[in-house]
Amino acid sequence: MQGRTCFRILAFVALLVFLSALAASSGSVAAGGDGSEPLNVASVPVLNYHMVGDLNQALCISAANFEEQMKYLADNGYTTITPDQLLDHLKRGVPLPEKPVMITFDDGYVDNYLVAYPILRKYGHKAVFFLIAGYIDNDPRFMNWQQVKEMSNNGMIMQSHTVHHANLTKLSPEDALKELTESREIIEQEVGKPVRYLAYPTGATDKATVLLVRKAGYRGAFSVRFGEAGPDSNFYAIERIPLFRSSRTFRSFFLRLNAAPVLERFGLIR
Repeated sequence: MQGRTCFRILAFVALLVFLSALAASSGSVAAGGDGSEPLNVASVPVLNYHMVGDLNQALCISAANFEEQMKYLADNGYTTITPDQLLDHLKRGVPLPEKPVMITFDDGYVDNYLVAYPILRKYGHKAVFFLIAGYIDNDPRFMNWQQVKEMSNNGMIMQSHTVHHANLTKLSPEDALKELTESREIIEQEVGKPVRYLAYPTGATDKATVLLVRKAGYRGAFSVRFGEAGPDSNFYAIERIPLFRSSRTFRSFFLRLNAAPVLERFGLIR
């Protein structure tokens, strides 16, 4: 069944790619920041999850669906990368593995540890967890620091989603900066590793917020804008591909993973 599904989707993707090629011919090169030769920068899918389990919520996919997706990545030669690898590639053209993909989780729900983490380890994947620092250890829906540390010690990357999941654009500059700096400090103190990346709560950002993110010492930040990270990405508003629960979860995953730029260009997914 899955094979037939993949074949149909591939045929659809091939048609979209052909139409896209007719519409525009754009290379994957970005200008060197110092006026040197253009960088050879690839587009990288950055997958965005929230919850994995049995909750009947749009942001929660089932364990079976999540495992199916992780198995697909492993079986088809994808290599999971870190935010540092991605930014080094986007900024300086540092080479990546042949089929790079980044897996991210927002918020830090306890099912990330209980359900997603064992599946990630089973298939040899690393993932990035953007934690709401003030909720860890303080809300039973979220992980505790012991769980976070265990995951960090086994290759998972812990980064910031602010202290209280605040909409940074609605806060005063002082309060927004406090959310940004304190979340970094809390996570770094608990896991003993640098926190250099942010995922914007609710995806909300603007020019003033980006300036604060930079001031707080972050190297890059991730948005909820649909698309792949690539040569045209803003380092402080990196695109991601959201994965939601649906009646056709694997089809949605397969299509988003393999045809995100085309889907975005034709306005089929936003």
